[in-house]
Amino acid sequence: MNYQETLDYLFSQLPMFHRIGAAAYKADLNNTIAICNSLNNPQHNFKSIHIAGTNGKGSTSHMLAAILQTAGFKTGLYTSPHLKDFRERIRINGEMIAEKKVIDFVENYSKLFEEIKPSFFEWTVGLAYEFFSEEKVDFAVIETGLGGRLDSTNIITPLLSIITNISFDHKELLGDTLQKIAVEKAGIIKPNIPVVIGETQSETKNVFIQKSKEQTAPIVFAEENFNVIEKNYSGLQQTLTVTAENKSQDYILDLSGKYQQKNICTVLAAITELRKQNFNITDEQIQQALSNTKKVTGLRGRWEILNARPLTIADVGHNEAGINEVMEQIHSLKKETVHFVLGMVGDKERKNILQLLAKNFNYYFCKPSIPRGLDENILFEEATAIGLKGKYFDSVQLAYAEAKKNAAENDLIFIGGSTFVVAEII
Repeated sequence: MNYQETLDYLFSQLPMFHRIGAAAYKADLNNTIAICNSLNNPQHNFKSIHIAGTNGKGSTSHMLAAILQTAGFKTGLYTSPHLKDFRERIRINGEMIAEKKVIDFVENYSKLFEEIKPSFFEWTVGLAYEFFSEEKVDFAVIETGLGGRLDSTNIITPLLSIITNISFDHKELLGDTLQKIAVEKAGIIKPNIPVVIGETQSETKNVFIQKSKEQTAPIVFAEENFNVIEKNYSGLQQTLTVTAENKSQDYILDLSGKYQQKNICTVLAAITELRKQNFNITDEQIQQALSNTKKVTGLRGRWEILNARPLTIADVGHNEAGINEVMEQIHSLKKETVHFVLGMVGDKERKNILQLLAKNFNYYFCKPSIPRGLDENILFEEATAIGLKGKYFDSVQLAYAEAKKNAAENDLIFIGGSTFVVAEII
């Protein structure tokens, strides 16, 4: 098989959550354990950092990987989902895993797949862990896929656990309250392993405190130790002043989403914990990495500016908290006319998300090209019912083309609502 044939085989044979939804979710770690046992447990052969959370875990993972790489560590990075190429999920020092490695892994272990019947995600975790082990990475930054306690990545014993924040997403799988969701995310907290909590929330704080006590895991709430002040914002980058223990430091971030002001606290708290474990990471290396995260790691889709005139921005924020952050930043641009290319997946709770959207924007409703994609007619009808105005299109590209046609030079075109809508544009 060539690379495309290998991916086609995987998509057809292994259930994939991001394509078909809850039917692909396995509520235990048995398959991942079986796969890794067959691979001689490669996850034990490298140091790791484990990151969970509803929002911010992707950006946090990439910023941490950029810092570790800049500090001279050979750094693996495992994230999901991918935007354009499956190999984006598995990188070392910013370079995607080779196509041949993917092909060889599938050919070598296809019989094992037939016996175990893993999900797409479970198989991918096995591939990532074997690759990082073979390549002898110094660190692997591992982002959970869904939840934490039963997430396939959760068979590692990391040096550090991180939980970015808790918001409503995948309620049918993780729970219908913030406390229930927090319990699932807290499942990555391991005995005696320090944990950093990014965003302090009154509804979930005690869940993490209790879990860390049970595991005798030292716990740090990043926002209680770091304070961020916006110094300069250009749209392309932002300069932030971060204060901790009466010491202030300026950082230039090439990730221009204002929500990164929360993530930087999480990242700096994590680096503080790694320094306590005697890893040499200098302030200069942190500054250099944060100003070049996209270049160093290949991160895309986070408040990504695709065009200057008209200003065109894409962002993968897709749940209630993510869309709320996106809307705040759109409003901060003070654009008179906003063209919003909007698509969603069908198993997402949409009512609260749609209520967050401004009624004076022009909407271009569309369906992302995956089985989970929400029919554009349904999205149009639900949005119209609450006062949003626009037209519907049967593809993301047609919606974007119409937005470009209608937008004046000083308008804003925003593309979002789903990771898969962004993927089709960038």
